[in-house]
Amino acid sequence: MSTVLNQIRNMISGLYFPRIQVIDIIEIVIIALMIYFCMLWIQRTRAYSLLKGFLIIMVFIVIATIFRMSAILWITSSFAPTAITALIIIFHPELRKGLESLGTRNFLSSIFSFDNKKEERFSDRTISEIVRAVNEMSEVRTGALIVIEQNILLTDYINTGIRLDSEISSQLLVNIFEHNTPLHDGAVILRGNRIEAATCYLPLSDNARINKKYGTRHRAALGISEESDAFTIIVSEETGRVSYAYLGNLTTGVPASGLREELHQIQKDARRDGDDRRIRFRKGQVKKHEE
Repeated sequence: MSTVLNQIRNMISGLYFPRIQVIDIIEIVIIALMIYFCMLWIQRTRAYSLLKGFLIIMVFIVIATIFRMSAILWITSSFAPTAITALIIIFHPELRKGLESLGTRNFLSSIFSFDNKKEERFSDRTISEIVRAVNEMSEVRTGALIVIEQNILLTDYINTGIRLDSEISSQLLVNIFEHNTPLHDGAVILRGNRIEAATCYLPLSDNARINKKYGTRHRAALGISEESDAFTIIVSEETGRVSYAYLGNLTTGVPASGLREELHQIQKDARRDGDDRRIRFRKGQVKKHEE
């Protein structure tokens, strides 16, 4: 017993305990806050998916190091400088946006604000207004493109349109997409229970597996669903058929009941991370709704 105690004393005596001062605690808190808000910002951009992929690669490298896979480690060390440059290029848009946000007046207020509008889920009334508007436009074959923002902010796409910041109503949505009106061209982006902007430009999908019969609206809906986790509703101007794009997939021929059910499911899962519906069908697949 005495031998064990002596060994413990020797181990403790060999340890160095630095003297912690107040400035050290402040420094630790500042660094922790910087890391926290950086991760919070990354989670709300496309960089979050890229970062998860990068972490998977890092785990693979750690495993290769543990099991001494010399060939893989040699390849990794050879391409390390190139990989760093590639990461800077890949994250360039996000890095630029982050640096630009530092110069905005509301940067600190957006960080330390406890009244975060992004946490708000859209209400049942909003769902009813959207479904009613979609049905009315479908009956008269009025083309429409409605984007519902979720976890990933669509501020860049909102800035390409005309800001409205108005309450969602079926009458307003129908009026926006009415033929020969100033706001009918482009997409409407919804955030929570508000219409943020109209006439917004969306990225077009270049997926070769999508049938050529689908026009610009459908490809724009697929494009934004590939770039973010937004839920996009499309009303065809030629046929009046209702479709939606979500997580890189297009579902066509959606009845009112199916659209309402999907919106309620999106409402429930709005803040849930790792939605298991991501693996419902392959990316880029077109699925006809089964009534």
